[in-house]
Amino acid sequence: MQPMKTLRQIALSSIATLLVACQSPAGHSDAAAAATVRPLRIATWNLEWLVAPEDFRALARNCVPRGASPGTRQRSLPCDVAADHERATADFDALARYARELDADVIALQEVDGPAAARRVFGGYQFCFSRRTNVQNTGFAIRAGIPHRCGEDFVPLSLGDRLRRGTELVLHPGTPGEIRLLSVHLKSGCGKRPLDSPRDQCEVLARQVPELERWVDAQAAAGRAFAVLGDFNRELLADRGPARNEAGAVRSLWAELNDDQPAGALLVNVAEGQKFVNCSPDQNYGGYIDHVLLSQSLAPRRVPGSFVRLTYEPRDALQRKLSDHCPVGVDLAAAPH
Repeated sequence: MQPMKTLRQIALSSIATLLVACQSPAGHSDAAAAATVRPLRIATWNLEWLVAPEDFRALARNCVPRGASPGTRQRSLPCDVAADHERATADFDALARYARELDADVIALQEVDGPAAARRVFGGYQFCFSRRTNVQNTGFAIRAGIPHRCGEDFVPLSLGDRLRRGTELVLHPGTPGEIRLLSVHLKSGCGKRPLDSPRDQCEVLARQVPELERWVDAQAAAGRAFAVLGDFNRELLADRGPARNEAGAVRSLWAELNDDQPAGALLVNVAEGQKFVNCSPDQNYGGYIDHVLLSQSLAPRRVPGSFVRLTYEPRDALQRKLSDHCPVGVDLAAAPH
C-alpha cells in the first residue's frame, strides 16, 4: 500500500508537472526536470532524549543519580530521564507521523542518540551525526536522493567536548547550488539574560558564541550560501542591545553573530515577524529558542509565506511521549543553474 501523500507533496507535484509541461516542446513531463523545481524544505527539531528502545533500556539499568558523576562513562542516562522518557512503539509512531506531516527535505536534529533512533522517526531518510559518543547528539536527516556530504564535526562549539558538538552538512556539493548547513544545540539556562550576567549558564553560552561566530565568518568569507539551524536555547528575537559590554565581554548572542563582519556575515531569522505558538496546550513559553538562520546569500531563495511551525495535537501531547520542542522550518526555492 502506497503511503498517503501530504498536501504539500500533492501541490508541489502538480506545480512541477505543469512547469515542465510548459517548458517541454512536446509537453511531456520529465521526472528529473520536475525535481529541480521543487522547493527545498529545511527545518530543525529537538527530539528530547531520542534513543532506540533497546539502547535506552541498557543505559537505564545503569543510570546516573541526580548530583552524581557518570565517571568515565561517555554514554549514560540520568536516572530521572530513565524513569520518565522511555518511549513505546506508539510514541515513535506518533513522532513518525509528525515527521511525515512536516515533510521536510532536510531536518537538523538535536538530542538524538544516532541513526538507530532517528530511523524510527524518519523513514526514507539518510543521516549525518556528530561523532561524539554521548547519548545527546546533533545531526541531520536528509531525504533519500538529495545529493549531500556529511561534513566534519564542529568540535570547538563543544568547549572541549563538555557540551554538544555542531554537525556540518553540505547539500549539492560541488555544484552552483551548494549549501553549507550547521546543526547546533547550545547551552541551556540563559534564554533571555544578557550573556555577561553573573550566572554560570550565561558564562558558558557566552564562551560558545565566538566559536559559532568563527564558523559563520568563515562561510561568509568563502562566499558560501549557508544556514545555522538548531536549538539555541535563547530567544534570539528578543536578544537586543549591544554585542559587547564596556569591558569587551559578549553581551548579546544575536548582535555578536549578526554583525556583517566580514561582509556577507548578515543572517536572516526565518521566524522574524512570525507569531510564536507553543508546541502543545500544556506549554507556556514566550518565544522561539529553535531557529533557522539563513545567510545573506541564501535568504533571497526563501519562499514567501513558507515559514513552518508544526505543533502537536492536544490528545497526542497528553497521551504520547513526544518532545518538549517541535519543528521550525522554511522552504527555499531551487537554486539557479
